[in-house]
Amino acid sequence: MSDSTLIFIVLGLTLSAFVWGRFRYDLVALSALLGSVMLGLVPGDDAFLGFGHPAVITVAAVLVLSRAFEHSGVVDVIAEQVLRVGERLFLQLAALTGTVVVLSGFMNNVGALALLLPVAMRLAREHDTSPSLLLMPLAFGSLLGGLTTLIGTPPNIIIASYRGSVTGESFGLFSFSPVGVAVALAGLAFILLIGWRLVPQRAGKASTEEMFDTANYLVELEVDEEAKANGWTLYDLQDALEETIPVLAVVRDDKRRAGHAFHGELRAGDILLLEAGPDEMKLLEDKAGLRVGKDPEEEEKGKEKEKQESEVEKVEDDKKAQHNSDRNSSESPEEEKDEEKGKDNDKQEKETKSGVDTEGLQLVEAVVRTDSMMVNRTAGQLRLHNQFGLHLVAVARDGGRLKQRLHDIRFRPGDVLLLQGGESELSESLATLGCLPLASRNLSLGQPRMLLVSLGIFAAAILAILFGLLPAAVALSSAALVSLLVGVLPLREGYQAIDGPVIVLLGAMIPVGQALESSGGATLIADTMLIWGGQWPAVVTLVGLFVLTMMLSDVINNAAAAVLMAPIAVSLANGFGASIDPFLMAVAVSASCAFLTPIGHQSNTLVMGPGGYRFGDYWRMGLPLEIVVLAVAIPMILLVWPL
Repeated sequence: MSDSTLIFIVLGLTLSAFVWGRFRYDLVALSALLGSVMLGLVPGDDAFLGFGHPAVITVAAVLVLSRAFEHSGVVDVIAEQVLRVGERLFLQLAALTGTVVVLSGFMNNVGALALLLPVAMRLAREHDTSPSLLLMPLAFGSLLGGLTTLIGTPPNIIIASYRGSVTGESFGLFSFSPVGVAVALAGLAFILLIGWRLVPQRAGKASTEEMFDTANYLVELEVDEEAKANGWTLYDLQDALEETIPVLAVVRDDKRRAGHAFHGELRAGDILLLEAGPDEMKLLEDKAGLRVGKDPEEEEKGKEKEKQESEVEKVEDDKKAQHNSDRNSSESPEEEKDEEKGKDNDKQEKETKSGVDTEGLQLVEAVVRTDSMMVNRTAGQLRLHNQFGLHLVAVARDGGRLKQRLHDIRFRPGDVLLLQGGESELSESLATLGCLPLASRNLSLGQPRMLLVSLGIFAAAILAILFGLLPAAVALSSAALVSLLVGVLPLREGYQAIDGPVIVLLGAMIPVGQALESSGGATLIADTMLIWGGQWPAVVTLVGLFVLTMMLSDVINNAAAAVLMAPIAVSLANGFGASIDPFLMAVAVSASCAFLTPIGHQSNTLVMGPGGYRFGDYWRMGLPLEIVVLAVAIPMILLVWPL
């Protein structure tokens, strides 16, 4: 069997695994690399050279610098201005989407989205706007902004490095700007004028209470003398239940203590505030001796009795109606209003008594990132409470609360979690878990000195690249190192900023992409495309390459799409005897325009849960946006990079 056939089999299995999504994309890519080595497609000594590739180093450096921007307060200054736009939806969209487009050009586009996502949620809640109208435009804007510079998105870095390996000279920092800026502006105009109207509006998901319906699940249980739980700690209670039932608060002597911070023993008279449904209540009664209210049979009898009493009252009211009508003429309107007001007050008082006060419970929302350690794991496996000090209160998926037991839920990317934890450890725990907080962002502008230092370090790196003093990988890595040395970013956060799965994906797929070229597979694909489109002008094949890459990026990671399509683009250009630049630029732009699905790019996945989107919602705005991108990008590519 020829090498080209073998590489096609490997790539076919790899793409199928990417689309299936059962295994994380970094594991799939690493499997493809090791399989290629075992089949002799990649030399064993060269198997891991991809991890030292300039594209991989550049991506890692950009991720660290993006976190440094956040830590120094550079982005918070911008976010503070965004929050002042007012209640007009158009201005909110323009401020959010325009800002993320600009930020994504100079920092990782996923990082830019992550910074503005809490701002968008806060705007939605303050102005009673459905977040679904803001979040999809925000995600698509982050993709568009990444097109504008070399460091905006991994596909640009990959294409620039690949051009350097073919011609000896890479694309520069702003080589992507003429085409990228034109496409980004056209896309932004479409989103603001037309696109947002195509987004399905998911009403009532802007607040924690509406998304999770928390109040309907909160119950108060009193520990009595005979309860098994009398004398237990909360850890003992969880061990006895063998279930994830978070105790949100313990009330003792009229003082309420947050559950995650209560470490003493329970005693008679304590009141526990818990998140529990009917199944959990039964478990609490059986294993801890805790009860609330009447048992179900008594409750049903009470409801039936109440219904009969209300029917009797209705008959009596009808009898009184005739009698009251005789004295209506003599009774003043003020007296009637007072009587009605009294009834309303009684009704409000009953409703108030039925609710549970949730203020001060230190609840926070967070969305599970695609690279989170939580993906495909349960709360028990993660030991959220013991290891991270967090109570899992509820999980929302596709905009609605999941009804199944918490300990049975396997987390997915885009899930929105309702968590309880202390403010001091909350930020660090969420960062370690790979979750993005959605709570109202408390803007911290940082120290002015660090803010200016961060900007100065980045500006120096940009100048070094522009004047050719240092390669991009070296300049940006130096900037990241200096940021860590001078204290702009703590070393631990620097390591946390590096997206491990993306680094593994790139490091593994680059040798596989080179095997596609060295085995003759890329040439074979290009020859097939030339046979089909040989009678057409080269621009038609260029459009076909653009559309094919765009479709591929909708179902697999955009970096992987760029790695696979780059050698095919060069083979096509050589087949036409044309410049390779327009073909490579077409791959760079199209690989970053994954607008049809939530799985094509991490930005799309991140907003799926908070926005309440479904899988099929993305194409409604994404398909016409891809047509706009195609219509603008091809003429601009041919203008700036002629065939």
